[in-house]
Amino acid sequence: MLDYASLAAVSQVVRDGSFERAARALNVTSSAVSQRVKLLEDRLGVALIVRGAPCVATEAGQRLCRHVEQVGMLERDLHRAMPALGQLDDPVARVTLKVAVNADSLDAWFVGAAARFCEQEAALVDVSLDDQDHTAEWLRTGAVIAAVTGSAKPIQGCRSIPLGHMPYVATASPAFVKRYFRGGVDAATLAEAPCMTFNRKDTLQADWMKRVCGRLVQVPRHWLPSSQAFVTGALAGLGWGMNPRVFVEDHLRRGRLVQLVPDTDLPVALHWQHARLQVPMLDRLTDAVVAAARATLSP
Repeated sequence: MLDYASLAAVSQVVRDGSFERAARALNVTSSAVSQRVKLLEDRLGVALIVRGAPCVATEAGQRLCRHVEQVGMLERDLHRAMPALGQLDDPVARVTLKVAVNADSLDAWFVGAAARFCEQEAALVDVSLDDQDHTAEWLRTGAVIAAVTGSAKPIQGCRSIPLGHMPYVATASPAFVKRYFRGGVDAATLAEAPCMTFNRKDTLQADWMKRVCGRLVQVPRHWLPSSQAFVTGALAGLGWGMNPRVFVEDHLRRGRLVQLVPDTDLPVALHWQHARLQVPMLDRLTDAVVAAARATLSP
């Protein structure tokens, strides 16, 4: 049998990134946490944690953390089904579900889904941010148990559920459009106009330009790794960028922003993929995510 006190120590160190914070969370000394981790590493004959700032799990450590997460969900469901077992009131005992989500979904609807789920569950969420075209890799490596992803094809061992489409619209302030696109939007004018890009993985602006111009255009770029900063930057005239229509609909209606080219929305299909586990808690998280997404996204 595995020593679950040691497993809990490994999981907490990985979650908090340090032995000291894990010790405070578990209400034990740092020495006790270190001893529990070392005991399990010695027994298994493999390193579980790469010590550093922050501490991170090795591949073997990730597998054990997934096991702890799954056992925690099963235990919670067992207590829910059998009240005679007593209540698990200790907040430390709450299971933490690791998921990967793209930034726009997180701001637009995922937080609401997580809130509704956690209202009914003794659970916490640990959200990792990445581009929707890359969140699937988090699932593939086992770093998360579920992800909002642009990939429809199920990852091995996972279930894929369509959520809907998030329409993106190329937007800028009226003053910015007057300055850079007085003669219209084409490859030549786009090459002069500063473009906002979320990060090096963000291809939305490039995809839109290829759709409008028929080819990729090299443009000057601002790098803004924030969904809110994209809207604020467009309003301030910093540059143009692809914003989810749900974020800018009111600004477009009031004339604070304008669409660079009418009727050129770029729809991005999103899917919820999660590990195929017979765990009711994960099913309830899925229900909350699907309901929130379909209430916000286009079919």
